[in-house]
Amino acid sequence: MKKFTLLTIVLALMASLALAGCSSEGSSGEKDGKTTISFIHWRGEDVEVFNELIAKFEEENPEIKVDMTAYPSEQYQSTAQTLLRDGTTGDVFVSMPGSQFEIIQKAGFFEDLSGEEFVSNFNESLLDVGQSEGKQYALPYQLVFNQPIYNAGIFEELGLEPPTDWEGFLALCETLKENGYTPIAFPGADIGPGQFMNAMMMNNATDEEVFTKLVNGEVKLTDEWWVKTLAQFKELNDKEYFQDNALGTKHDGAIALVGQEKAAMLATGSYAMANIKSHKEDVKLNLLAPITVSESEAKYEGIHTTTFMLAVNSKSEKQEQAKAFIEFLSKPENASMYANKTGQHLTVNDVNYESEVLKDTVHWMDKNTRFQPRYLIPNADVEKAVVGSIQDVLSGTDPKEAAKKAQQIVDQNLN
Repeated sequence: MKKFTLLTIVLALMASLALAGCSSEGSSGEKDGKTTISFIHWRGEDVEVFNELIAKFEEENPEIKVDMTAYPSEQYQSTAQTLLRDGTTGDVFVSMPGSQFEIIQKAGFFEDLSGEEFVSNFNESLLDVGQSEGKQYALPYQLVFNQPIYNAGIFEELGLEPPTDWEGFLALCETLKENGYTPIAFPGADIGPGQFMNAMMMNNATDEEVFTKLVNGEVKLTDEWWVKTLAQFKELNDKEYFQDNALGTKHDGAIALVGQEKAAMLATGSYAMANIKSHKEDVKLNLLAPITVSESEAKYEGIHTTTFMLAVNSKSEKQEQAKAFIEFLSKPENASMYANKTGQHLTVNDVNYESEVLKDTVHWMDKNTRFQPRYLIPNADVEKAVVGSIQDVLSGTDPKEAAKKAQQIVDQNLN
């Protein structure tokens, strides 16, 4: 009797576990006749707009449900590869160009999208950062200008124009400071060093292969191009052109300083314009880049990045549904909705820009801008060393010593 009872309990337990397994599989894959796909990215500020787009997509595709998760940018950069590993998360995911793209590509998590018809919805000349070995693994969605935003109203009030050389940029900052404004809101606690470095170095090292040469041992951070860049960061800091406790300020805090018109410039990029306007809707914004050389020596006017690269997880069992969602996002009417509600320029063809911010800055598409140098650093440890040397200088380290310390890390990671 006892044996019978024990056998009954075991069989019942096995049955319940089997049912639980079926239930679990149904919740992550199919439920109520719908297939649920996971969409992961890092732009928490875009969640509201994506929710609207997802609702529209689900209405047009009633057999598909989209489950979206937005992670903090730093967390996403460090954990995306782990999230993708088993194929249950990130059926559609987003990659940053540069080292993250390289890591994910080497791990084999990108599905090849080369033959998909919706690739033609994108501007062909802006797709190369999502390519490897002749295949299109990811589709950049955003065209970002990674250079300071400035309050055009303050500039007009003081009769200021974007400068064309380094001495002019210093004079601009001094005038702003004398008139009670913090010249540059600098989020040194998170993204500031890795963003502002691009415009600061673009004309100090005009060779777009400079970081590839760095990891190959052909150039060094102790060379003039990087020591000069660090010295110019030090000059801005020593002259108090950054806000107090710049290294303790996060991006949201720096945005607030500009939105409240306490600071005249924000040292990040065009993607922050919508957040600034959330503090003061009628603020007039535009873009500039510091020219760190003489006007005659300047080759580049600014920095651009094609980023927020849409991709399909090669481990996913729901690739067709994932591709349907990317196709939806790449249709001009949906891309236009995203662009105008988030203040982002896009790589999609035939986008209709209606927002004031985008109209005011669309002329930057015709300027001689350089692809963001930091995203061309092919080694994540080297990237951290480069960015860290800026933080070291702002903490008081001599530029030459900071460059030497960073170069030691580079030497450990030479190809």
